[in-house]
Amino acid sequence: MGDLAAALATSLPKTLTLDIETSPNIADVWGLFNQNIGISQLRESSRVLCFAAKWHDKRATEFYSEHDDGHAEMIAHAWRLLDAADILVTFNGPSFDVKHLQREFLLAGLGPPSPWRNVDLLRVCRAQFKFTSNKLAHVADRLGLGGKTPHTGHQMWTDVLAGDERAWRLFRKYCVQDVRLTEKLYDELAGRGWIKDHPHAGLWTGSDRCCPTCGSEELRQDGRWYTTPVTVYALMTCTKCGTHCRMAHVKRRVTTRPAR
Repeated sequence: MGDLAAALATSLPKTLTLDIETSPNIADVWGLFNQNIGISQLRESSRVLCFAAKWHDKRATEFYSEHDDGHAEMIAHAWRLLDAADILVTFNGPSFDVKHLQREFLLAGLGPPSPWRNVDLLRVCRAQFKFTSNKLAHVADRLGLGGKTPHTGHQMWTDVLAGDERAWRLFRKYCVQDVRLTEKLYDELAGRGWIKDHPHAGLWTGSDRCCPTCGSEELRQDGRWYTTPVTVYALMTCTKCGTHCRMAHVKRRVTTRPAR
């Protein structure tokens, strides 16, 4: 377990990494290019087929699927995990995984799980860096974190929907590896202080003078300052993960403002 994992494990926020796989929409079409598909042509809407999830302080990755657990029980498991989470780590989760799951919760007659804070690593990559591609496979490869599980492309989904046991084993391996890779990327980015709006660890540790990311109280002030348009604060750096943070102590504040 790395420094960040150890810090989060002792500072109490329940951090969950999650990834889902969905079925394709199935429709009657008369062409392959530039199609406008009406609702009447839709034979089957997309649904969640499976998901993998891992608590940051646990070794095991959980996996649930409609094939192994039944659709209703799989969705109930997802609801319980999200309901227990303080922080949800995903790659494009707020726009994809979370919305698909919340549709499933609604269809199942469930209310919203307890609120959590999203850490979307795709958004972090887009905001902080200029990789050739922001896909998880490319970013993880460039950082030496490993790769996604090779598979048979669309054929894997076709075989899974047909109930092929071998395809389901590959599907599980693929989904679980995505979660493990996402967690590695989270450790790399958070562990080096790149996630600027990470939920403040002090909310769980109870310390009002700790690193916002990892909760360490080993902060260094080496004479640098953080300046806003009207205020200058003491700038601190975490000696464990490198996160920069500002202290509440104000060195200087001005009272005049530009006229707009």
